[in-house]
Amino acid sequence: MPVQPLKPEQLYTVCDPAGLRFASTTELRDLEEVVGQQRAVEAIAFGVGIQRPGYNLYALGPTGSGKRSVVQRFVESKAATETVPQDWCYVNNFADPHKPNAIGLPAGTAASLRKEMLQLVEELRRAVPEALESDAYRARLQEIEDALKEKQEELFETLQKEAHAHDITMLRTPTGFAFAPMRKGEVIKPDEYEKLSASDKQAIEQTVARLQEDLERLIQQVPRWRRESQAEVHQLNRDVVMSAVGQLIDELRRQFSLLPEVLTYLDAVQQDVIDHADQFRRTDEMENPLAGLMMAEQEHRETFVNRYAVNILVDNSGTTGAPVVYVDNPTYPILVGRVEHRAQLGALITDFTMIKPGALHQANGGYLILDARKVLLQPYAWDGLKRVLQSGKMRIESLGQVFSLVSTVSLEPEDVPVAVKIVLLGDRSLYYLLSELDPDFAELFKVAVDFDDIMSRTPEDLDQYARLIATLCRREELHPMDPSAVARVIEHSSRLVEDTEKLSTRFGRIADLLREADYWAATAGSEVVAAGHVQQAIDTREQRQSRIRERWQEETQRGVLLIDTAGEGVGQVNGLSVAVLGEYAFGHPSRITASARVGKGEVVDIEREIELGGPIHSKGILILSGFLSGRYCPEQPLSVSASLVLEQTYGGVEGDSASAAELFALLSALASAPVRQAIAVTGSINQHGQIQAIGGVNEKIEGFYDVCAARDLSGDQGVIIPHANIEHLMLRKDIVDAVSAGRFNIWAIKTVDEGMELLTGIEAGARNEQGEYPADSINRRVEDKLRVMAEQARRHEEESDD
Repeated sequence: MPVQPLKPEQLYTVCDPAGLRFASTTELRDLEEVVGQQRAVEAIAFGVGIQRPGYNLYALGPTGSGKRSVVQRFVESKAATETVPQDWCYVNNFADPHKPNAIGLPAGTAASLRKEMLQLVEELRRAVPEALESDAYRARLQEIEDALKEKQEELFETLQKEAHAHDITMLRTPTGFAFAPMRKGEVIKPDEYEKLSASDKQAIEQTVARLQEDLERLIQQVPRWRRESQAEVHQLNRDVVMSAVGQLIDELRRQFSLLPEVLTYLDAVQQDVIDHADQFRRTDEMENPLAGLMMAEQEHRETFVNRYAVNILVDNSGTTGAPVVYVDNPTYPILVGRVEHRAQLGALITDFTMIKPGALHQANGGYLILDARKVLLQPYAWDGLKRVLQSGKMRIESLGQVFSLVSTVSLEPEDVPVAVKIVLLGDRSLYYLLSELDPDFAELFKVAVDFDDIMSRTPEDLDQYARLIATLCRREELHPMDPSAVARVIEHSSRLVEDTEKLSTRFGRIADLLREADYWAATAGSEVVAAGHVQQAIDTREQRQSRIRERWQEETQRGVLLIDTAGEGVGQVNGLSVAVLGEYAFGHPSRITASARVGKGEVVDIEREIELGGPIHSKGILILSGFLSGRYCPEQPLSVSASLVLEQTYGGVEGDSASAAELFALLSALASAPVRQAIAVTGSINQHGQIQAIGGVNEKIEGFYDVCAARDLSGDQGVIIPHANIEHLMLRKDIVDAVSAGRFNIWAIKTVDEGMELLTGIEAGARNEQGEYPADSINRRVEDKLRVMAEQARRHEEESDD
């Protein structure tokens, strides 16, 4: 029985507005659950629930499937039930300032510590100078100085008395001390000294030498006395500052008594304040006549005070639950933090107060959501992220420091322990590439959250889809939609996925359609979006993107692109292709021609020979060759040389959807059977002659229909498609109307024989009990032709041997 054209109801699966059971989307409650992503939802629940190393999540799926919103909703819901994580801050390491210490504190404590330390510094700036300038301090300091002077004078006086006892006096000179002999209380003059006897001179010189030795021993003790005096002053300063500082810091100790790290830090602060008490002395800036030096001194003083500051990295004082952080620009410094510098007197300097946190610090104890592609595009961001996950610690270091590209003074902040759950968002291809090429990926991201791009189209699913549409309308503040508009959106959703039993879960595209339909409804002054507004949105989007399609159609009508839609031709078939430009796809016919002659059993694909044919297209040609050799003349070798080509194609050709049309063209050439040019063909084949499903069936049919419609529909025009593609048909209304009126046809075939009978009007034929095809059937003609070619090839070979 000949293959019959499909009925109009098979070409478009209608969504009946009456079955939606509402008058407007305002009646529908918001959709709280996730539609069509049960697998993904279960994976998210598992991933955020399991608290084990390496169980980070990778949400994979197409763009517009709502990965981020779904993941963020579930993560935020889980995070709200979790404990608020610690605050983290950096404080000065007084023993080794270029290695600041990290302190973890209970949530909200860091801000309190910083406030108290600021208050402490202000009090120290007042209390320490007051203590060091008090009358009691000055009196005690004077006592120490006086004691040193008194001790020195007492010893010098003793030495002086001893010298007088021997009629020697000790004189002060610009260069030090000197001894001179006396007589009757007066220094002997040099000329009188020369008149003394030799024995007197010798006695005087011996006494002076002995006194000189005593003086030297005395002078050698002076530095030691001064050091002892300075030690007393230092101890005095410590005691005075301790009395001023101890009480202030003791108050902080009581306040943070349950935090050992803070107590250790306060001990270090107290010791450092005592050691640097002079830095707190107040100076009268007016005494310094040099403004530049005054400003430098003031800047130095402020820098010194910063040593007691608290640099808060993470402040969770206002946080409820665990943090959830999304980073749109995940550069290396934004992820792991950085150390900034400032210019001072022509040099770049830094300190622990200039350490800035990264997203991993902010998400510590919670969740960090990242776009996988953006992370991989940023230099070293992926390696930095993996290092943190593998070590469980956060180390802040600049790339310049890592690669020794800068020579400025930098810091080595203490590592911060990190416990964070990472969620990567990306497409499937990136996930599989990382799994294959990065050995660490599988160990760090054990949970794959696979978002599907389609869902079923059951009555229950339609109800949920309608609620989703209503939710989107309210969220976007769009006009409400009536049932006809919702039904048209549902039908278009099936068209997007090319399946009458499925709906699209790429809700980004659905939301775009709702916005555009709302615009056209508002333009028309309608308070409710109807099916006509949705259709207008679909049509105008098509029109905006259809420049290339219209140019293609125009070139076809002008005869530049050779496509026949009437008459017959041997070895010539209208194939169908799809051009994809971004998210826009359209179909167009292409002439496929075949020629055959005696040869060595080769089927030459011209596209493959010139490297325009892709591997899948080449596979289709090889399958075609296998079909020929397997069906015809099984008792003798195939002695044909055939060539196939898609005429007037100048770019790459990929896919096997033209293999059926190529086979029909070759069989037509072998059987010398004219093919009806009013029919176009799409479909792939296998080696047994079965026709297999292809993609883009709607666009392909519409592309050939547009060519035929521009030349007036004759009623015998149409398209042959694989039978398996019937459930994918969601054709335009004008095509369905043309089929209903008998002006256009669509046939669905299962085998090559069915297709050849439709194209040629000649019976394909099946082998009888004797293994022969019926006379004058397509298959008989082909087999006879191949036998003739085989005989010709045999004779030619014999003649060549002779």
